Amino acid sequence: MRTGTAPEVTAPRAARRLLAAVRWPAVVRPLLRPLLCRRPAPVGPSRPDQLRALVAVLDEAVTAQRPADEAVAACGEPGPVSRGSARDCGQQSIALHRLRARLQDVGTTDPDLVAVQARAARLLAYDLWMLRASLNLAFTVRPVERTEAARLRLNGLGRPADDLRRLRDTLRAELSET
Repeated sequence: MRTGTAPEVTAPRAARRLLAAVRWPAVVRPLLRPLLCRRPAPVGPSRPDQLRALVAVLDEAVTAQRPADEAVAACGEPGPVSRGSARDCGQQSIALHRLRARLQDVGTTDPDLVAVQARAARLLAYDLWMLRASLNLAFTVRPVERTEAARLRLNGLGRPADDLRRLRDTLRAELSET
C-alpha cells in the first residue's frame, strides 16, 4: 500500500487474481476495485424486531404521559400555582424529551415503521410543547386576563395523548399477530 491511499478491501481470490493478472491502467484500477471487491451488505433487524423495539419505547412514553398530563392540569387549576407544579412539569419534560430521543434512535428501516416512528415523535413533541406552554401560562411575568383565561382552560395533554395511546395499541396488536 502506498502512502495516501485507502486500504484495500479484502476481495475474493478470483477478483484479486483478476486485478493482479491483468495489467490495468492506473486510471481504471480505482474504478474496478469497488466492483470486484464488494463486501456483503449488513443485514438489519427484522420487521418484528423493529416493531418490538418501537412498542417498547411507546409503552414507556404512554406510561410517562399520565404524570405529564397531571402536571399540565395542575398548572390550570384556579388560584396561585405552586412551585411544585413547575418542578413536576420540568421533570416530566425531561422524561418525555429522553423518550423522544430514544424513539428517534430506534433503527427502523421498514417504510411503514419509519412513518409510524415519525408520527409518534411528532405526538411526543406536542406533549413537550404542551408542558412548556402550561409553564409559560402558569408562571407569566405580567399576568393579564387573556393569559389567565387561557391558563384556566388547561386540563391535560388532550387528544394527541390519546392518539399516541391508540398508535401504541395498534402496533401492539400487530406485534401479537406476528
